[in-house]
Amino acid sequence: MLNIFARSSVSRVTDPIGAWLLRRGVTPDLVTVSGTAGTVVSALWFFPQGQLLSATLVISAFVMFDLLDGAVARARGYGTRFGTVLDATCDRLADGALFAGLTWWCFGVGDRRELAVAALICLVTAQVISYIKARAEATGLSAGGGVMERAERYLVTLVGTGLTGIGVSWAIDLALWLVAALSLVTIGQRVAAVWHSAKEVT
Repeated sequence: MLNIFARSSVSRVTDPIGAWLLRRGVTPDLVTVSGTAGTVVSALWFFPQGQLLSATLVISAFVMFDLLDGAVARARGYGTRFGTVLDATCDRLADGALFAGLTWWCFGVGDRRELAVAALICLVTAQVISYIKARAEATGLSAGGGVMERAERYLVTLVGTGLTGIGVSWAIDLALWLVAALSLVTIGQRVAAVWHSAKEVT
């Protein structure tokens, strides 16, 4: 949802940066892999140690790479099918690391076993939401949209971890349970979209 409304505004900022990177020999695939590696390492390093604010700030910086790979591809004038698959694969790795790191924190220094349930729901549903769309498109159907897509998951989760990192202790509870609940809703929305799409082609 946020992707649709924010894309044009964000592109006005990221496209010049993408062109600058391209002139210096940076490829979209390099940006994708670098951003994912940074997100994965940061999530699995800072969250388990309870450094929620540091994790939020560093991961937020690396999430920007997810915007820049497309900007570099646009500056180059074309994308590749390999790049599309690589980007989707890296997105899943980053999503998994984000919620795995938070689950680790819940079971470890955070000592929040009940909140680990929400983190695990977020971990699983993040993968399922993306899989539904990919599987539907592979069969010629459509299944996009939903109230809790990737941008929303990151925004809500990182706001929650960041606020908790500065002392608002309940923010992470609200964020993770909200993402968990709305992710389940999104799965329902995407399955419904596939069902409607299938009816239209039969």
